[in-house]
Amino acid sequence: MSVHFCTLCRRYSMGGPGGLARPSSVCQTTRIEHPMTRPKTGATSRPGGGQSAQSVSLKFLAEHLGLSPATVSLVINRSPSAKSIPQRTQERIRAAARALNYRPSFVARSLRAQRSFTIGVAVPEISEGYAALVMSGIEHHLLEEGYFYFVVSHRHRADLIEEYPRLLQQRAVEGLIVVDTVCRKGVPIPVVAVSGHSEVEGVTNIALDHERAANLALEHLARLGHREIAFIKGQEFSSDTEIRWQAVRAAATARGLMIDPALTGQLEGESSSPQLGYEVARKFVTSGKRFSALFAFNDISAIGAISMLRESGLRVPEDVSVIGFDDIQSAAFQNPALTTIRQPLREMGVIAAQTLLRRIAAPPNKPYPKIITVEPELIVRASTGPRPKHAPEA
Repeated sequence: MSVHFCTLCRRYSMGGPGGLARPSSVCQTTRIEHPMTRPKTGATSRPGGGQSAQSVSLKFLAEHLGLSPATVSLVINRSPSAKSIPQRTQERIRAAARALNYRPSFVARSLRAQRSFTIGVAVPEISEGYAALVMSGIEHHLLEEGYFYFVVSHRHRADLIEEYPRLLQQRAVEGLIVVDTVCRKGVPIPVVAVSGHSEVEGVTNIALDHERAANLALEHLARLGHREIAFIKGQEFSSDTEIRWQAVRAAATARGLMIDPALTGQLEGESSSPQLGYEVARKFVTSGKRFSALFAFNDISAIGAISMLRESGLRVPEDVSVIGFDDIQSAAFQNPALTTIRQPLREMGVIAAQTLLRRIAAPPNKPYPKIITVEPELIVRASTGPRPKHAPEA
């Protein structure tokens, strides 16, 4: 006597006197005929009688599940219409597909629909921080909707920014998502730009409300009594740098805060390392100018600046308050935990993917949104505090 464990219904069955365990002809959980006991129909067979992995078809899978091929196809291909199918049925279909080693034919699906179901995504680079969080939202939604995607990294090289859209179109992508990438001209397919600010035909921009972001940051510092504030601007090639700096200047003017050129620095270099913020903070410290707060372009540069301030014998926030931008995953786990302006980066990625798929599905001449604005949020943690009493009066 032996025991057989059925991977499809997750049950055990007993073998006969000969010791060979066989599953029952009908699984007790999924209620489908077991392929090992189904009569042969001329298909290539495994030892024991079932169809081989290569010959398992959608029709075969649907028959065993007692469902229509259309229902099974919707679930297997992650069609948006599958959301109307009960979750338990979806789980049965996926469990059966895994057990029978069924693989949908992407080529057949594309030929039937005359579509590629593929999206192109262009990013400066993928590392901890801004782009990685945006990408997580893009990936999540595209996978949910059954789309494949290509990701290219251009590192802000002008030649690659120009060339990649053409290369991706040659691979039959149906649309493009570009992240922190300046769009100067349109392409024949729908485009969504995350942190895009240029009005280009065919491009939908997903943009943060930078005016509100700047006001949130400077209002927070002003309420804490800070008047002498150092500023770190983004790299020249970043699509957010200029619009955010304009917003910071306007917010400072509205509050009567002076922006000292000696306490204004810009990130330089393509790296996303904290070292860039470290170097700008070194400039501030060696200038001899007193400042009680620092507003960084992003969290990565804020982390680097804090390291430099500490090396210089300054405490954060007792001597200098530091506020970042983005709210990356590690911001809350810094020492001290970083106060920051939160961009809903993952949500922006989801919105970008949703918007692009809607545009792909819409009639060619249907109007599309030119800009979608998302709101920032001030996240107060331990890196900001009251202006120190020994700081000079403004």
